[in-house]
Amino acid sequence: MRIRLDIAYDGSHFRGWARQPDLRTVQGTLEDAMQRILRSEARLVVAGRTDTGVHATGQVAHVDIDDEVWAAATRPRRGHEASDPVDVFARRIMGVLGGYSDVAVRRTSLAPEGFDARFSAVWRRYEYRVADLVAGYDPLERHRTTSVRAELDVDQMDAAARSLIGLHDFAAYCKAREDATTIRTLLEFDWRRDGDGVLVANIKADAFCHSMVRALVGACVAVGEGRLDEEDLVALRDAGTRTSEFKVLAARGLTLTEVGYPAPELLAQRAEQTRARRVLG
Repeated sequence: MRIRLDIAYDGSHFRGWARQPDLRTVQGTLEDAMQRILRSEARLVVAGRTDTGVHATGQVAHVDIDDEVWAAATRPRRGHEASDPVDVFARRIMGVLGGYSDVAVRRTSLAPEGFDARFSAVWRRYEYRVADLVAGYDPLERHRTTSVRAELDVDQMDAAARSLIGLHDFAAYCKAREDATTIRTLLEFDWRRDGDGVLVANIKADAFCHSMVRALVGACVAVGEGRLDEEDLVALRDAGTRTSEFKVLAARGLTLTEVGYPAPELLAQRAEQTRARRVLG
């Protein structure tokens, strides 16, 4: 059977999502915990691989588990009443991870037919937090907020962000990977200040290429500082070449907050569409 996991983590002390030999990663930590419960190999498929230091409050993954293994792993313990096996599984994962863990499985559920955590996803949403001189530095927020020593113009940043929305080739804002497309649909991109004055970016797209969010945010900060104009960001995008006109900001300010999926009857169709390589025009 296929189990969906809804996951949150503080990425500060992880070397990204993907399992790597001799390095602590989110995937490795969760798979090791599940293998202790299942007494069998477990491999997670994730909606979006996050880089070193990136956080998540709304990450989604799935794991396929043999029926017999599942029955044995979720069997009620002696003296305990029977309860929903998927709830039992989530509680046992958290028991292995221990108190005050920097990764949590918030919920497990039976995945509907056709569900694929990665390929069925319709969109991903990220948040990026920047504390400028208006907000000041808060040491309690240092693990999820990037500090900028300037007073930023949030209105200019918001206008620049909105000018980039749409289906485009974002090669100028992506770290190149061989044979990987950089064509994406940016669905939402805007800025606001929260109640503490911290600048918060909302960024939603069908998918993101490597370092795309941090590059887009860095370009907008350059606009907020007055070093670039709104038109410059569009021109850089359309030039299609990686540039040093702006700084790619640190991972610490970035959080994956939500992953969107279509109606259950469209899950398999969406997965098939996503696997096809995209082209413009």
